[in-house]
Amino acid sequence: MAFKTLASFVSVLAALQVANGAITRRVTCPDGVNTATNAACCALFAVRDDIQQNLFDGGECGEDVHESLRLTFHDAIGISPSISARGQFGGGGADGSIAIFESIETNFHANAGVDEIINEQKPFVQRANISVADFIQFAGAIGVSNCPGAPQLDVFVGRVDAVQPAPDKTVPEPFDTVDSILARFADAGGFTPEEVVALLVSHTVAAADLVDPTIPGTPFDSTPEMFDTQFFIETQLRGTLFPGTGGNQGEVESPLAGELRLQSDSELARDSRTACEWQSFVNNQAKLQSAFKAAFRKMTVLGQDENSLVDCSELVPVPPPPASTAHFPAGLSNADIEQACASTPFPTLPTDPGPVTSVAPVPPS
Repeated sequence: MAFKTLASFVSVLAALQVANGAITRRVTCPDGVNTATNAACCALFAVRDDIQQNLFDGGECGEDVHESLRLTFHDAIGISPSISARGQFGGGGADGSIAIFESIETNFHANAGVDEIINEQKPFVQRANISVADFIQFAGAIGVSNCPGAPQLDVFVGRVDAVQPAPDKTVPEPFDTVDSILARFADAGGFTPEEVVALLVSHTVAAADLVDPTIPGTPFDSTPEMFDTQFFIETQLRGTLFPGTGGNQGEVESPLAGELRLQSDSELARDSRTACEWQSFVNNQAKLQSAFKAAFRKMTVLGQDENSLVDCSELVPVPPPPASTAHFPAGLSNADIEQACASTPFPTLPTDPGPVTSVAPVPPS
Protein backbone atom coordinates (compact mmCIF):
# COMPACT_ATOMS: atom_id res chain seq x y z
CA MET A 1 0.00 0.00 0.00
CA ALA A 2 2.82 2.34 0.94
CA PHE A 3 4.57 1.54 -2.35
CA LYS A 4 1.40 2.34 -4.32
CA THR A 5 1.02 5.66 -2.46
CA LEU A 6 4.65 6.55 -3.16
CA ALA A 7 4.31 5.62 -6.82
CA SER A 8 1.16 7.73 -7.10
CA PHE A 9 2.94 10.70 -5.49
CA VAL A 10 5.91 10.33 -7.86
CA SER A 11 3.54 10.24 -10.84
CA VAL A 12 1.76 13.41 -9.73
CA LEU A 13 5.07 15.15 -9.10
CA ALA A 14 6.32 14.18 -12.56
CA ALA A 15 3.12 15.43 -14.15
CA LEU A 16 3.47 18.76 -12.35
CA GLN A 17 7.06 19.11 -13.50
CA VAL A 18 6.06 18.42 -17.09
CA ALA A 19 3.22 20.94 -16.88
CA ASN A 20 5.49 23.53 -15.31
CA GLY A 21 8.07 22.93 -18.01
CA ALA A 22 5.42 23.48 -20.67
CA ILE A 23 4.44 26.77 -19.07
CA THR A 24 7.99 28.07 -18.71
CA ARG A 25 9.53 26.62 -21.86
CA ARG A 26 11.53 29.25 -23.71
CA VAL A 27 12.91 29.43 -27.21
CA THR A 28 16.53 30.25 -27.96
CA CYS A 29 16.72 33.32 -30.17
CA PRO A 30 18.79 33.36 -33.38
CA ASP A 31 21.43 35.55 -31.68
CA GLY A 32 22.33 32.55 -29.54
CA VAL A 33 22.34 34.75 -26.44
CA ASN A 34 18.77 35.58 -25.52
CA THR A 35 15.72 33.41 -24.90
CA ALA A 36 12.05 34.34 -25.05
CA THR A 37 8.69 32.78 -24.34
CA ASN A 38 7.72 33.44 -27.96
CA ALA A 39 10.03 33.50 -30.97
CA ALA A 40 8.25 36.61 -32.25
CA CYS A 41 9.82 38.54 -29.38
CA CYS A 42 13.40 37.66 -30.35
CA ALA A 43 13.77 40.53 -32.82
CA LEU A 44 13.07 43.00 -30.03
CA PHE A 45 16.23 42.34 -28.00
CA ALA A 46 18.46 44.10 -30.54
CA VAL A 47 15.90 46.89 -30.98
CA ARG A 48 15.70 47.44 -27.23
CA ASP A 49 19.47 47.59 -26.80
CA ASP A 50 19.83 49.93 -29.78
CA ILE A 51 17.28 52.48 -28.61
CA GLN A 52 18.43 52.35 -25.00
CA GLN A 53 22.00 53.12 -25.98
CA ASN A 54 21.54 55.41 -28.97
CA LEU A 55 18.11 57.04 -28.65
CA PHE A 56 17.72 57.26 -24.89
CA ASP A 57 21.34 58.23 -24.18
CA GLY A 58 22.34 55.06 -22.39
CA GLY A 59 19.10 54.61 -20.46
CA GLU A 60 18.17 58.11 -19.29
CA CYS A 61 14.69 59.48 -18.59
CA GLY A 62 15.19 62.54 -20.75
CA GLU A 63 13.67 64.48 -23.62
CA ASP A 64 13.59 61.62 -26.12
CA VAL A 65 11.79 59.42 -23.59
CA HIS A 66 9.22 62.16 -23.03
CA GLU A 67 8.71 62.62 -26.75
CA SER A 68 8.58 58.89 -27.49
CA LEU A 69 5.88 58.47 -24.85
CA ARG A 70 3.95 61.36 -26.35
CA LEU A 71 4.17 59.72 -29.77
CA THR A 72 2.55 56.50 -28.50
CA PHE A 73 -0.53 58.50 -27.60
CA HIS A 74 -0.68 60.67 -30.70
CA ASP A 75 -0.54 57.57 -32.88
CA ALA A 76 -2.95 55.39 -30.92
CA ILE A 77 -5.68 57.96 -30.28
CA GLY A 78 -6.14 58.46 -34.04
CA ILE A 79 -9.28 56.35 -34.22
CA SER A 80 -12.96 57.28 -34.18
CA PRO A 81 -15.78 54.73 -34.41
CA SER A 82 -18.24 57.62 -34.63
CA ILE A 83 -16.56 58.83 -37.83
CA SER A 84 -16.54 55.26 -39.16
CA ALA A 85 -20.26 55.02 -38.43
CA ARG A 86 -20.80 57.88 -40.88
CA GLY A 87 -19.22 55.83 -43.64
CA GLN A 88 -15.82 57.55 -43.52
CA PHE A 89 -12.43 56.19 -42.49
CA GLY A 90 -12.12 56.80 -38.77
CA GLY A 91 -8.46 55.90 -38.34
CA GLY A 92 -6.68 52.71 -37.36
CA GLY A 93 -5.57 53.55 -33.82
CA ALA A 94 -2.12 52.23 -32.90
CA ASP A 95 -1.15 51.52 -36.50
CA GLY A 96 1.91 53.71 -37.05
CA SER A 97 0.05 56.12 -39.33
CA ILE A 98 1.51 59.19 -37.65
CA ALA A 99 4.99 58.18 -38.83
CA ILE A 100 4.05 56.44 -42.07
CA PHE A 101 1.99 59.45 -43.19
CA GLU A 102 4.18 61.99 -41.42
CA SER A 103 3.75 64.65 -44.12
CA ILE A 104 0.00 64.62 -43.48
CA GLU A 105 -0.53 63.93 -39.80
CA THR A 106 2.26 66.14 -38.44
CA ASN A 107 0.51 69.06 -40.13
CA PHE A 108 -2.51 68.54 -37.91
CA HIS A 109 -2.43 71.30 -35.27
CA ALA A 110 -2.62 68.87 -32.35
CA ASN A 111 0.48 67.02 -33.59
CA ALA A 112 2.74 70.06 -33.73
CA GLY A 113 6.29 69.10 -32.85
CA VAL A 114 5.98 65.31 -33.09
CA ASP A 115 7.87 65.38 -36.39
CA GLU A 116 11.09 65.77 -34.38
CA ILE A 117 10.81 62.45 -32.54
CA ILE A 118 9.46 60.72 -35.66
CA ASN A 119 12.59 61.77 -37.54
CA GLU A 120 14.84 60.79 -34.63
CA GLN A 121 13.25 57.36 -34.50
CA LYS A 122 13.32 56.85 -38.28
CA PRO A 123 16.82 55.28 -38.56
CA PHE A 124 16.00 52.97 -35.65
CA VAL A 125 12.78 51.88 -37.35
CA GLN A 126 14.64 51.23 -40.60
CA ARG A 127 17.07 48.80 -38.97
CA ALA A 128 14.44 47.15 -36.75
CA ASN A 129 12.73 44.04 -38.01
CA ILE A 130 9.29 45.06 -36.71
CA SER A 131 6.40 47.17 -37.98
CA VAL A 132 6.37 50.93 -37.53
CA ALA A 133 3.24 50.55 -35.39
CA ASP A 134 4.99 48.09 -33.07
CA PHE A 135 8.14 50.21 -32.88
CA ILE A 136 6.29 53.33 -31.73
CA GLN A 137 4.60 51.56 -28.82
CA PHE A 138 7.69 49.50 -27.95
CA ALA A 139 9.96 52.54 -27.85
CA GLY A 140 7.55 54.38 -25.56
CA ALA A 141 7.39 51.48 -23.10
CA ILE A 142 11.15 50.97 -23.08
CA GLY A 143 11.79 54.68 -22.59
CA VAL A 144 9.45 54.89 -19.60
CA SER A 145 11.37 52.02 -17.95
CA ASN A 146 14.26 54.45 -17.49
CA CYS A 147 12.21 56.73 -15.24
CA PRO A 148 12.44 56.15 -11.46
CA GLY A 149 9.05 55.17 -10.07
CA ALA A 150 7.52 54.06 -13.39
CA PRO A 151 5.56 50.83 -13.82
CA GLN A 152 6.87 48.03 -16.02
CA LEU A 153 4.62 48.55 -19.04
CA ASP A 154 3.10 45.89 -21.28
CA VAL A 155 4.33 45.46 -24.84
CA PHE A 156 2.68 43.65 -27.74
CA VAL A 157 3.85 42.99 -31.30
CA GLY A 158 2.08 41.93 -34.45
CA ARG A 159 0.33 45.14 -35.48
CA VAL A 160 -0.16 45.70 -39.18
CA ASP A 161 1.03 49.08 -40.42
CA ALA A 162 -1.43 51.71 -41.61
CA VAL A 163 -2.35 52.08 -45.26
CA GLN A 164 -3.97 55.50 -44.85
CA PRO A 165 -3.65 58.40 -42.42
CA ALA A 166 -5.85 59.00 -39.41
CA PRO A 167 -8.38 61.81 -39.75
CA ASP A 168 -7.69 65.22 -38.28
CA LYS A 169 -9.28 66.32 -34.99
CA THR A 170 -8.84 62.92 -33.32
CA VAL A 171 -6.06 64.12 -30.99
CA PRO A 172 -7.37 66.31 -28.14
CA GLU A 173 -5.93 69.82 -27.80
CA PRO A 174 -4.90 71.51 -24.52
CA PHE A 175 -7.51 74.23 -25.13
CA ASP A 176 -10.39 71.76 -25.58
CA THR A 177 -13.15 71.71 -22.98
CA VAL A 178 -13.45 68.89 -20.48
CA ASP A 179 -16.68 67.83 -22.21
CA SER A 180 -14.86 67.58 -25.53
CA ILE A 181 -11.87 65.71 -24.09
CA LEU A 182 -13.97 63.14 -22.26
CA ALA A 183 -16.14 62.62 -25.34
CA ARG A 184 -13.08 62.12 -27.56
CA PHE A 185 -11.60 59.47 -25.27
CA ALA A 186 -14.95 57.73 -24.92
CA ASP A 187 -15.29 57.61 -28.71
CA ALA A 188 -11.72 56.43 -29.30
CA GLY A 189 -11.81 53.44 -26.97
CA GLY A 190 -14.56 53.65 -24.40
CA PHE A 191 -12.22 55.30 -21.90
CA THR A 192 -13.91 56.33 -18.67
CA PRO A 193 -13.14 59.69 -16.99
CA GLU A 194 -10.99 57.75 -14.51
CA GLU A 195 -8.99 56.19 -17.34
CA VAL A 196 -8.51 59.60 -18.95
CA VAL A 197 -6.95 60.84 -15.72
CA ALA A 198 -4.80 57.70 -15.59
CA LEU A 199 -3.45 58.34 -19.10
CA LEU A 200 -2.49 61.86 -18.04
CA VAL A 201 -0.08 60.33 -15.54
CA SER A 202 2.23 60.53 -18.57
CA HIS A 203 2.52 64.28 -17.92
CA THR A 204 4.65 63.52 -14.86
CA VAL A 205 7.60 63.10 -17.27
CA ALA A 206 6.44 65.58 -19.91
CA ALA A 207 7.46 69.01 -21.15
CA ALA A 208 6.15 71.45 -23.74
CA ASP A 209 8.15 72.88 -26.62
CA LEU A 210 5.56 74.77 -28.62
CA VAL A 211 2.78 75.88 -26.26
CA ASP A 212 5.07 78.83 -25.56
CA PRO A 213 7.78 78.59 -28.24
CA THR A 214 9.93 81.13 -26.38
CA ILE A 215 10.63 78.56 -23.63
CA PRO A 216 11.04 75.09 -25.20
CA GLY A 217 11.44 72.13 -22.87
CA THR A 218 9.29 73.60 -20.10
CA PRO A 219 8.08 70.77 -17.82
CA PHE A 220 4.62 70.26 -16.35
CA ASP A 221 5.93 69.61 -12.86
CA SER A 222 9.10 70.17 -10.85
CA THR A 223 10.45 66.60 -11.26
CA PRO A 224 10.21 65.77 -15.00
CA GLU A 225 12.93 63.13 -14.71
CA MET A 226 10.89 61.12 -12.18
CA PHE A 227 7.68 59.15 -12.60
CA ASP A 228 6.10 60.46 -9.42
CA THR A 229 2.93 62.12 -8.14
CA GLN A 230 4.20 65.72 -8.21
CA PHE A 231 2.24 66.49 -11.37
CA PHE A 232 -1.04 65.80 -9.54
CA ILE A 233 0.03 67.94 -6.60
CA GLU A 234 1.30 70.91 -8.55
CA THR A 235 -1.63 71.12 -10.98
CA GLN A 236 -3.88 71.73 -7.96
CA LEU A 237 -1.77 74.60 -6.63
CA ARG A 238 -3.06 78.11 -7.31
CA GLY A 239 -1.61 79.50 -10.51
CA THR A 240 0.20 82.81 -10.07
CA LEU A 241 2.43 83.33 -13.11
CA PHE A 242 3.33 82.40 -16.66
CA PRO A 243 6.81 80.93 -17.09
CA GLY A 244 7.28 82.71 -20.42
CA THR A 245 5.30 85.21 -22.44
CA GLY A 246 1.81 84.28 -21.25
CA GLY A 247 -1.41 84.54 -23.21
CA ASN A 248 -0.68 81.41 -25.24
CA GLN A 249 -3.51 79.23 -26.47
CA GLY A 250 -3.95 76.22 -24.20
CA GLU A 251 -1.90 77.65 -21.31
CA VAL A 252 -2.98 78.98 -17.91
CA GLU A 253 -1.01 80.35 -14.99
CA SER A 254 1.25 77.94 -13.10
CA PRO A 255 2.46 78.04 -9.48
CA LEU A 256 6.20 77.91 -10.19
CA ALA A 257 8.69 79.79 -12.30
CA GLY A 258 9.81 77.49 -15.09
CA GLU A 259 6.73 75.26 -14.93
CA LEU A 260 4.02 75.28 -17.60
CA ARG A 261 0.39 74.38 -16.94
CA LEU A 262 -1.90 73.24 -19.72
CA GLN A 263 -5.44 74.56 -19.67
CA SER A 264 -6.79 71.02 -20.11
CA ASP A 265 -4.82 69.71 -17.11
CA SER A 266 -6.00 72.60 -14.96
CA GLU A 267 -9.64 72.08 -15.87
CA LEU A 268 -9.59 68.29 -15.50
CA ALA A 269 -8.02 68.74 -12.05
CA ARG A 270 -10.98 70.94 -11.06
CA ASP A 271 -13.95 69.40 -12.88
CA SER A 272 -16.45 67.57 -10.66
CA ARG A 273 -16.27 64.46 -12.90
CA THR A 274 -12.51 64.06 -12.54
CA ALA A 275 -11.32 66.15 -9.56
CA CYS A 276 -11.51 63.42 -6.92
CA GLU A 277 -9.84 60.88 -9.19
CA TRP A 278 -7.14 63.46 -9.94
CA GLN A 279 -6.55 64.10 -6.25
CA SER A 280 -6.49 60.36 -5.50
CA PHE A 281 -3.08 60.08 -7.18
CA VAL A 282 -1.50 62.54 -4.74
CA ASN A 283 0.96 60.65 -2.54
CA ASN A 284 -0.23 57.31 -3.97
CA GLN A 285 2.64 55.97 -6.04
CA ALA A 286 1.19 52.45 -6.20
CA LYS A 287 -2.06 53.67 -7.73
CA LEU A 288 -0.14 55.93 -10.11
CA GLN A 289 1.78 52.91 -11.39
CA SER A 290 -1.10 50.44 -11.65
CA ALA A 291 -3.60 52.86 -13.19
CA PHE A 292 -1.18 54.11 -15.82
CA LYS A 293 -0.04 50.58 -16.65
CA ALA A 294 -3.64 49.49 -17.30
CA ALA A 295 -4.60 52.60 -19.27
CA PHE A 296 -1.42 52.47 -21.36
CA ARG A 297 -2.07 48.83 -22.23
CA LYS A 298 -5.61 49.66 -23.35
CA MET A 299 -4.39 52.61 -25.41
CA THR A 300 -1.63 50.73 -27.22
CA VAL A 301 -3.99 48.16 -28.69
CA LEU A 302 -6.63 50.61 -29.96
CA GLY A 303 -7.76 49.46 -33.40
CA GLN A 304 -6.09 46.08 -32.93
CA ASP A 305 -7.30 42.57 -32.16
CA GLU A 306 -5.33 41.86 -29.00
CA ASN A 307 -5.86 38.13 -29.48
CA SER A 308 -3.76 38.28 -32.64
CA LEU A 309 -0.86 40.08 -30.93
CA VAL A 310 2.08 38.55 -29.09
CA ASP A 311 2.85 39.63 -25.53
CA CYS A 312 6.55 40.57 -25.32
CA SER A 313 6.34 42.46 -22.02
CA GLU A 314 9.21 40.38 -20.64
CA LEU A 315 11.62 42.53 -22.67
CA VAL A 316 10.72 45.69 -20.76
CA PRO A 317 13.32 46.36 -18.05
CA VAL A 318 12.21 46.77 -14.46
CA PRO A 319 12.25 50.55 -13.84
CA PRO A 320 14.31 52.05 -11.02
CA PRO A 321 12.40 52.46 -7.73
CA PRO A 322 10.79 55.80 -6.86
CA ALA A 323 13.39 58.46 -6.13
CA SER A 324 11.15 61.05 -4.49
CA THR A 325 8.29 61.37 -2.02
CA ALA A 326 5.23 63.57 -2.37
CA HIS A 327 5.84 67.12 -1.22
CA PHE A 328 5.03 70.75 -1.82
CA PRO A 329 7.72 72.69 -3.65
CA ALA A 330 9.66 75.08 -1.44
CA GLY A 331 7.62 78.17 -0.59
CA LEU A 332 4.21 76.49 -1.04
CA SER A 333 1.87 74.56 1.25
CA ASN A 334 -1.67 73.25 1.70
CA ALA A 335 -2.80 76.89 1.91
CA ASP A 336 -1.99 77.24 -1.81
CA ILE A 337 -4.19 74.31 -2.90
CA GLU A 338 -7.38 75.03 -4.83
CA GLN A 339 -9.51 72.27 -3.33
CA ALA A 340 -11.69 70.73 -6.04
CA CYS A 341 -12.69 67.30 -4.73
CA ALA A 342 -15.85 67.81 -2.72
CA SER A 343 -15.71 64.53 -0.81
CA THR A 344 -12.09 64.20 0.36
CA PRO A 345 -9.75 66.86 1.76
CA PHE A 346 -6.39 67.32 0.09
CA PRO A 347 -3.66 65.29 1.85
CA THR A 348 -1.29 67.03 4.24
CA LEU A 349 2.20 67.02 2.75
CA PRO A 350 5.59 68.35 3.83
CA THR A 351 7.13 71.38 2.13
CA ASP A 352 10.61 71.26 0.72
CA PRO A 353 13.03 73.50 2.63
CA GLY A 354 14.97 76.31 1.01
CA PRO A 355 14.20 79.20 -1.33
CA VAL A 356 11.10 79.27 -3.54
CA THR A 357 11.33 76.57 -6.20
CA SER A 358 12.22 77.48 -9.77
CA VAL A 359 12.06 74.68 -12.35
CA ALA A 360 14.79 74.21 -14.95
CA PRO A 361 13.88 73.31 -18.52
CA VAL A 362 14.36 69.75 -19.72
CA PRO A 363 17.72 69.72 -21.54
CA PRO A 364 17.67 68.56 -25.16
CA SER A 365 18.94 65.04 -25.79
